Amino acid sequence: MLNCEVRNDKDGRTMLPGLKNLFNWSMGCMLFTPVTDMRDSYAPSLPPYNDVNRVPSKQMASAPAILPKVLKTVQKLYPVALADKTWDNTGLLLEAPIPHRPAANGVSRVLLTIDLTTAVAEEALREGSGVAVIVAYHPIIFRGLKSLTMKDTQQRSLLRLAAAGISIYAPHTAVDAAVGGVNDWLADGVSGGKEHEEKREVLQNGTKVEGHEDGGMGRLVELKEPLELIELVKRVKKLTGLKYVQVARPQLLEKVKTIAICAGSGGSLFRGVQADCFFTGELGHHETLATVENGMSAIICGHTNTERGFLAAVMKPRLEELLKEEEEKIEVVVSEGDRDPVEIM
Repeated sequence: MLNCEVRNDKDGRTMLPGLKNLFNWSMGCMLFTPVTDMRDSYAPSLPPYNDVNRVPSKQMASAPAILPKVLKTVQKLYPVALADKTWDNTGLLLEAPIPHRPAANGVSRVLLTIDLTTAVAEEALREGSGVAVIVAYHPIIFRGLKSLTMKDTQQRSLLRLAAAGISIYAPHTAVDAAVGGVNDWLADGVSGGKEHEEKREVLQNGTKVEGHEDGGMGRLVELKEPLELIELVKRVKKLTGLKYVQVARPQLLEKVKTIAICAGSGGSLFRGVQADCFFTGELGHHETLATVENGMSAIICGHTNTERGFLAAVMKPRLEELLKEEEEKIEVVVSEGDRDPVEIM
């Protein structure tokens, strides 16, 4: 249990950023302050509270309306019904109990990221960011939480974001399955567009949702003209912005006509699929061996590298277009702190 004490506003002691807003909003002049020993051991890097964290009353009154507009827009593009709820934790993961603070120009922002890391949380909490909602592709809350403490980095981010009035939404597999989602973006990038394809199918049928009748997990693309494997690798590099990718191939394979595609981890989805090449972010060792043994190739980019480019290329402009119909003073930005945790040196 967190040790704490209540101090009058004039006391001037150090506290977690944003918590003063949370408790001033609900308790008037009273505020919540962690005692020194707990503060030092749990959050030594957090800056002291100062008056720039105050939220003017007018901004506080108008800010809560932002979240419903963002949820409506995201769910219009990527309906929750498309998500694989048998294992995925898609939806609103954190609803902030207080309003966020818009930027100085009155603009509120939606921050897009693949993973909600500490670096991304710091970016959202930066003074003047104006972030109201973080749309994190991967759910930061995946399984049940038994506690919320400052020792755990993810839980600390959740607490700090809630105290700053920032909500979190995770669309994950709804984006995977949607028509025009991340898997269609990958398919367009490697084929050159549907005009160069004989056909495009899903690897696993999903829930039928209006506007997404052809949606589902993964994609299987048949090209009109076979493609040299090395040319396909070049297209993948251009699409993902990667200098290097992993390629597994049988010695005799030279050209590719069918490509099975899965953003993120494709191992289980590719099971039983026949294609000249698997294109995915992650494939297990034995799955890769089996692929080559069966005369197929695989292009493996690293889990999030098959997802991250979609945010700036597709999700950002589509959200901006729809949000402008709802609210003029909302901007969509892609996180600068989000990155793949693994790099080739």
